[in-house]
Amino acid sequence: MLGEGILKGLAETARNFAGSYVSAERLTTVQYPEERIAPIEATRDFPFLVYDGGDWEAGMRCVACQICEKECPPQCIYIEKSKDKKPDALGKAQFYPARFDIDISVCMSCQICVEVCPFEAIKMDTEFELSTTDRFGGLLYDRKELAKSNEHYHKIHPTEAAEVDTRLAEEKAKADAKARAAAAAAAAKAAAPVQTAVPAQAAVAPQTAKPVQPAGDSTAESETKA
Repeated sequence: MLGEGILKGLAETARNFAGSYVSAERLTTVQYPEERIAPIEATRDFPFLVYDGGDWEAGMRCVACQICEKECPPQCIYIEKSKDKKPDALGKAQFYPARFDIDISVCMSCQICVEVCPFEAIKMDTEFELSTTDRFGGLLYDRKELAKSNEHYHKIHPTEAAEVDTRLAEEKAKADAKARAAAAAAAAKAAAPVQTAVPAQAAVAPQTAKPVQPAGDSTAESETKA
């Protein structure tokens, strides 16, 4: 039936309007900002950078691979790679962002940066009250303003954060096991006795060289026998 969806929507609106006078469950609005509705777990607004531990700079997961910068559709991410390296969450020496800025005024919350990040370093926040009187500098967030702890990530996206932590823990366990195996192999090789190489000798006994007879002697002998 043509227009059936519109009629269903209008009927639902009418039920909510009439029911809001007799039932609190039919109230679809709140007195904002005094009253707030808790965002659902899948809510996404703007990106933030995840760090582990208590130090945001030392625990930052980002290794400045610049994949998110290249894949960002509105090109609102700006990254400068460091000259030196530091250990990442798995203990491997990695580069880190000397500069990581996101222009929130340009970001369209598409979450592509989250999808392409191979290090689980950038996630979507649920914070949306970011208004400021500074139209330009106030909406350009640097790495310190973007950095938020893994605990914050667990608070806003508990299911997703738990899956990420499990995966990172498995990867770390594999890396540690590989490192232990390599160390054990190196220790075993160092402890093995050193064997002196013996040069190969000829197995055949030396033969006595036969004297070479002159050609003349051979002829004379033949004539004597004749």
